[in-house]
Amino acid sequence: MGVKEEIHAQIVGALVGAKYPLETPEELLGSFPDGAETTCKSGEVELKAGDAGKVLTGDDFPFNSAEEVADVIVGRAGL
Repeated sequence: MGVKEEIHAQIVGALVGAKYPLETPEELLGSFPDGAETTCKSGEVELKAGDAGKVLTGDDFPFNSAEEVADVIVGRAGL
Protein backbone atom coordinates (compact mmCIF):
# COMPACT_ATOMS: atom_id res chain seq x y z
CA MET A 1 0.00 0.00 0.00
CA GLY A 2 1.37 3.40 -0.97
CA VAL A 3 1.49 6.55 1.13
CA LYS A 4 -1.62 8.00 -0.51
CA GLU A 5 -3.65 4.83 0.07
CA GLU A 6 -2.43 4.45 3.64
CA ILE A 7 -3.28 8.05 4.60
CA HIS A 8 -6.68 7.68 2.87
CA ALA A 9 -7.43 4.53 4.88
CA GLN A 10 -6.37 6.21 8.14
CA ILE A 11 -8.65 9.20 7.50
CA VAL A 12 -11.58 6.88 6.75
CA GLY A 13 -10.82 4.89 9.91
CA ALA A 14 -10.56 8.03 12.04
CA LEU A 15 -13.99 9.20 10.87
CA VAL A 16 -15.77 5.89 11.46
CA GLY A 17 -18.02 7.31 14.17
CA ALA A 18 -18.83 10.61 12.48
CA LYS A 19 -22.44 11.71 11.98
CA TYR A 20 -23.10 12.75 8.37
CA PRO A 21 -23.56 15.07 6.68
CA LEU A 22 -20.70 17.19 8.01
CA GLU A 23 -21.77 20.75 7.22
CA THR A 24 -18.81 22.83 8.48
CA PRO A 25 -15.06 22.62 9.05
CA GLU A 26 -15.77 22.69 12.79
CA GLU A 27 -18.03 19.65 12.52
CA LEU A 28 -15.37 17.86 10.49
CA LEU A 29 -12.60 18.56 13.01
CA GLY A 30 -14.89 17.63 15.87
CA SER A 31 -15.49 14.24 14.23
CA PHE A 32 -11.83 13.21 14.43
CA PRO A 33 -10.92 11.31 17.64
CA ASP A 34 -8.35 13.89 18.75
CA GLY A 35 -9.85 16.84 16.89
CA ALA A 36 -7.34 18.96 14.98
CA GLU A 37 -4.48 17.00 16.56
CA THR A 38 -5.53 13.67 15.01
CA THR A 39 -2.51 12.56 12.99
CA CYS A 40 -2.24 10.17 10.05
CA LYS A 41 1.23 8.82 9.29
CA SER A 42 2.82 6.80 6.52
CA GLY A 43 6.60 6.55 6.48
CA GLU A 44 7.98 10.08 6.60
CA VAL A 45 4.62 11.68 5.73
CA GLU A 46 2.53 13.05 8.59
CA LEU A 47 -0.81 14.78 8.12
CA LYS A 48 -2.80 16.35 10.96
CA ALA A 49 -6.55 16.85 10.76
CA GLY A 50 -5.96 20.52 11.49
CA ASP A 51 -4.01 20.75 8.23
CA ALA A 52 -7.21 19.95 6.32
CA GLY A 53 -8.11 23.63 6.54
CA LYS A 54 -5.22 24.36 4.21
CA VAL A 55 -6.74 22.27 1.41
CA LEU A 56 -10.50 22.50 2.03
CA THR A 57 -12.84 25.36 1.16
CA GLY A 58 -16.38 26.16 2.20
CA ASP A 59 -17.54 24.88 -1.19
CA ASP A 60 -16.36 21.36 -0.24
CA PHE A 61 -19.12 21.05 2.36
CA PRO A 62 -21.26 19.19 3.15
CA PHE A 63 -19.40 15.88 3.26
CA ASN A 64 -21.62 12.79 3.20
CA SER A 65 -19.08 10.06 3.98
CA ALA A 66 -15.61 9.42 5.36
CA GLU A 67 -14.51 8.27 1.90
CA GLU A 68 -15.56 11.62 0.44
CA VAL A 69 -13.54 13.50 3.08
CA ALA A 70 -10.48 11.29 2.49
CA ASP A 71 -10.74 11.58 -1.31
CA VAL A 72 -10.70 15.38 -1.19
CA ILE A 73 -7.96 15.74 1.45
CA VAL A 74 -5.63 13.17 -0.10
CA GLY A 75 -6.28 14.48 -3.61
CA ARG A 76 -5.34 18.02 -2.66
CA ALA A 77 -2.55 17.31 -0.19
CA GLY A 78 -0.12 16.44 -2.96
CA LEU A 79 0.72 12.99 -1.60
